[in-house]
Amino acid sequence: MAAARPASGAPRPALTLDTEATFLKGAGPAVAMRLRTLGLVRVRDLLFHLPLRYEDRRAHQAVARLRIGQEALVRGRIVGQDLRFAGRRTLRVTIDDGSGPLLLRFFHFNDAQRAQLASGRWLQAFGDVRAGSGGLEMVHPQYRVADAPEELQPEATLTPIYPLTTGLTQARLRLLIEQTLALAARDADLARALPGLDGPDTLAALHAIHQPKDDRDAQRLLAQTHPAQQRLKCEELLAHQLSLRVLRQRQRSRPSPRLPDAARATAELQDVLGFAMTGAQRRVIAEVCRDLGAAQPMLRLVQGDVGSGKTVVAAVAMLAAARAGLQAVLLAPTELLAEQHQRNLERWFAPLGFAPVLLANKLKKARREAALAAIADGSAALVVGTHAVFQDEVRFHRLAVVVVDEQHRFGVQQRLALRDKGGAWAPHQLIMSATPIPRTLAQTVYADLDVSVIDELPPGRTPVQTVVLSNEKRDEVLARIGEACRQQRQAYWVCTLIEESEELDAEAAEATATRLRAELPGVRVGLVHGRMKGEAKDEQMRAFKDGVTQLLVATTVIEVGVDVPNASIMVIENAERLGLSQLHQLRGRVGRGSEKSQCVLLYQGPLGEAARARLETMRATTDGFAIAQRDLELRGPGELLGRRQTGEIGMKLADPLRDAALVPPLQQLAERYLEREPELAKLLIARWVGDPDRYARV
Repeated sequence: MAAARPASGAPRPALTLDTEATFLKGAGPAVAMRLRTLGLVRVRDLLFHLPLRYEDRRAHQAVARLRIGQEALVRGRIVGQDLRFAGRRTLRVTIDDGSGPLLLRFFHFNDAQRAQLASGRWLQAFGDVRAGSGGLEMVHPQYRVADAPEELQPEATLTPIYPLTTGLTQARLRLLIEQTLALAARDADLARALPGLDGPDTLAALHAIHQPKDDRDAQRLLAQTHPAQQRLKCEELLAHQLSLRVLRQRQRSRPSPRLPDAARATAELQDVLGFAMTGAQRRVIAEVCRDLGAAQPMLRLVQGDVGSGKTVVAAVAMLAAARAGLQAVLLAPTELLAEQHQRNLERWFAPLGFAPVLLANKLKKARREAALAAIADGSAALVVGTHAVFQDEVRFHRLAVVVVDEQHRFGVQQRLALRDKGGAWAPHQLIMSATPIPRTLAQTVYADLDVSVIDELPPGRTPVQTVVLSNEKRDEVLARIGEACRQQRQAYWVCTLIEESEELDAEAAEATATRLRAELPGVRVGLVHGRMKGEAKDEQMRAFKDGVTQLLVATTVIEVGVDVPNASIMVIENAERLGLSQLHQLRGRVGRGSEKSQCVLLYQGPLGEAARARLETMRATTDGFAIAQRDLELRGPGELLGRRQTGEIGMKLADPLRDAALVPPLQQLAERYLEREPELAKLLIARWVGDPDRYARV
């Protein structure tokens, strides 16, 4: 909701950096609403809305010296205008600066603009120079018109280009930021020295970034080597470390129940598992047991590749809670995955006298009410659920342990809601992720959590052979699929598109399923995609798991899915369009049984250098951590973590991968600030982060 403005005639509030942005000159409620979509609420926020790049409009370029592909500022007299309708309605305006003519073409215009661009007037335009049928031209340049050339002057500095939203222009945003910089000159905090950080003070650094004075400055800014950027990156990374430590302190400020018998739970579980735990599982379980024995809540992330046995670690923590007469809950992102966890835990825990209760939205009323009652009175010691667990009607009797599977599928408020379901104490939190994160990134992104790594697969897992084939070999792949299905094995066929659209993906999957049914007569083909309702999707997945269908055509929604041990082949179409991490997650759907398994990456040539590198990495290794590191190198943390998570990191200037070398000393500096400079710590968090809870991770 936009801020209320003063009534007509009422004095405007005195502008400060903490005033709402709606009171800036040129803002108003409508602009303020658009600013809010960019996270810009108060005037201060505009200071830290940093440029994406810069344009050089400091001098007019002679038309005769323009080069194709160049961005240029030109000024000339309008010597001609004509309107054409051949193919597309086009307004053609020709200017001449004395060195030669330049054509400007407009496809979107109105009568007022056409009248403004009258012959004889002077026009200044900035845009990309391209080759036209009659010479050089600009298409839809930014322009200004005047009656005299001296009214059209170049900019004094390089022009910053900012991230925008619909309805907000660069010119309007630059005007607002110029006002903000003028106000910032009176803010002593921005010029305050920050112990341990070198370079220009914050105010000087912001001026250098928003208003670079020369091309050398701009080049250094674009290369990420400007001292102003280094200073602000260190500030932002330090603020991030501080906020996560504050979040951790806040979560650990409430007591948790001690669970000293976790080691006994480990031995009990091992007796009923039917397979030996790996050394990596035992190491991580020992770390979890130490946490559970403390009176402060465990805050631990367990990373492990697909199939590494993270659920066994979770089962130990849950059993420890149940043995202490308390409760534990395991949260899964889908009902199908929750059912799979419930079945596995039931198989393990039944000999020990416990029956995990399932809580999901699809439960019939009577079963749901019975589950809610058992959870509320404590008779349900172990609960497995979906997002339904967050509902207000779900009340735990004595919740001691919370386990979250596939942590990136849940949001901040959900984690806080689970924390609050512990009543007087804070439940221990065990968070599981099958997306391996290299340590250089984990120490930045998960600084509020202790990190454990399961870096060993259980014995007996058959390695998945990865084959990279051109789409021209599709018929050979079809033959292989048909033969596997005749041998009573199953396969996945994954469809991908360039456009990120569930509707288009669904259409592609449906068309592929129709085609495969025709190409593979006798093979029972199922279909699952993101546009299907949850019940229909689960029904298709169950049919595949139960062997009713043999070939499952799917979009990437199966990246997180149930175990189907009989599925031994996966085909990924247009594999060159996916990132390494996603390809690896998809590949993890096969190789879960005793049969030799294959993942076929079909690509459409020609391959670019980055796509070739991704496919070669997939062929060369099945090590999720090696793949994650390579994915970071090729695409950066945004793709590895997913858009939602990257957005929650909220970094404006720093990059967790590129700037990883800056982090270790800043971690030490963060501890120093919290101990000796609490006011400075608070200032930095407010400046760069706002509320530390926005960084909470499930």
